[in-house]
Amino acid sequence: MKNNIKNKKKKRIGKTLLGIGIFCVIMVLFVAMGLVGINLYVRMSVKNRLVKEDKASEMENVDVILVLGASVVNGDTPSPMLKDRLDRAIELYFAGCAPKLIMSGDHGGEYYNEVKVMKEYAISKGVPAEDIFMDHAGFSTYESMYRAKEIFGVKKMIVVTQSYHLYRAVYVANRLGIDTYGVAAVNTRYSGQSVRDVREYLAVFKDFFQAIVKPEPTLLGSPIDITGDGNVTNDGD
Repeated sequence: MKNNIKNKKKKRIGKTLLGIGIFCVIMVLFVAMGLVGINLYVRMSVKNRLVKEDKASEMENVDVILVLGASVVNGDTPSPMLKDRLDRAIELYFAGCAPKLIMSGDHGGEYYNEVKVMKEYAISKGVPAEDIFMDHAGFSTYESMYRAKEIFGVKKMIVVTQSYHLYRAVYVANRLGIDTYGVAAVNTRYSGQSVRDVREYLAVFKDFFQAIVKPEPTLLGSPIDITGDGNVTNDGD
């Protein structure tokens, strides 16, 4: 009798565990399908807005070229990835694609200032300082786009970053109400790119919902006239 009771208990526990296992598998599949679906949707939504340099130079009424920040080396040198972004943006600027540049990146610490390094690099390549604005609180792609609209009043822009990142950047900007096109930096495979690809897949999922809810960024501030002198943003150095 006791053995029968024990066997029944074991069967119930086994069925329960099996049910939990099946539920977990279904949930994992559901989340995976959501990730794949949203990433495909974002890519398809903006694929016609990713253009080459010659097409970008034909556009009219573009307010600004926005460069998304990346890491700097020793606090004063653009990393290879960031350098490639800057070189492309500078090329577009001299091609007449837009009259101004926004360097949007992380200046969240006293000794770490991506945007100052970005501006100094562009100046060294011949871009006038007054044509370069710095967004010191571009702590994420979403925040850079939000601040481009709300702080700088951008209505139409070109975004420059690497191709794997460009879909999300252009998608978020357009969802926030900025008429945005993207131009990719030179196609180079950087160290650690596989990890970035995975992170980007998850970031698309996150920003897809952020672009719906539209939460405020970490910092806002007073409006800045993008048609004026970019040196007004030097005060955050």
